[in-house]
Amino acid sequence: MSSPGVVRGPNEAALPRIAIVDDEGPARMRLRAVLEDIAAEFPHQVVGEAADGPTALNLLATQATDIVLLDVQMPGMTGIELARHISAFEAPPAVIFVTAFDEFALEAFEVHALDYLLKPVRAQKLSASLGRLMRLRDPQQQRIRAFARAAAPQGREFLSVHERGRVLLVPVAEIVYFKAELKYVTIRTQERQYLTEESLVGLEEEFAQSFVRVHRNALIARDAIVACERVEGLGADDVSGEPHWEVILRGIDERLPVSRRQWPLVKGLLKR
Repeated sequence: MSSPGVVRGPNEAALPRIAIVDDEGPARMRLRAVLEDIAAEFPHQVVGEAADGPTALNLLATQATDIVLLDVQMPGMTGIELARHISAFEAPPAVIFVTAFDEFALEAFEVHALDYLLKPVRAQKLSASLGRLMRLRDPQQQRIRAFARAAAPQGREFLSVHERGRVLLVPVAEIVYFKAELKYVTIRTQERQYLTEESLVGLEEEFAQSFVRVHRNALIARDAIVACERVEGLGADDVSGEPHWEVILRGIDERLPVSRRQWPLVKGLLKR
């Protein structure tokens, strides 16, 4: 017997796989209904639904998906931030934003050449959008990231980390520091550590308002800096054995060294 929500066709393996992400149940039901209406002209499989960002990320991490129909306005994590996490996947699905935004806000989607549909979604519009995506197969990663930066210049509220086949979300507000080590960056909260392949330079650029570079390999949350202490021993960026400064961090015993180059900046923060 066919699984619920799966539209079967003569060549099922080649059917586009679609996921629906919307925090409102009736909206998800409507999208399913519209997809059923266009099944003859656009055969497909609905591989799953999610009502929030974290659930969607884990669905997409475990279920091969070609297209995500993604609501923009969702509590906790907006569709825009979720799309940015999705775009970092090794083989990210294409995203069609579903939005109730007004005409002025829609200009942002058009400028970044992103596919979007206005609620309530119409069958003709959905069919055209799906067909266009499948024909172009144009990677959206860079456009989505640029759009996300423009829409939320303060940066993401969460970082997504892949761990043992799952996607974990780390609230940026809970991060004490980022530290580059070999090919990974360690994300440190008060509770534990995570690893990410994101670059320290990229993280510094995105979170410049809330994190400060204290060393060539470390960024520290500004509000996590309690004090600095002068320490005898090896310097932060040489082996001279000269005294150097270390940052005392809120909530953890670990300390991080401050390089000579960054010391004036860190010192200035302590005076505020």
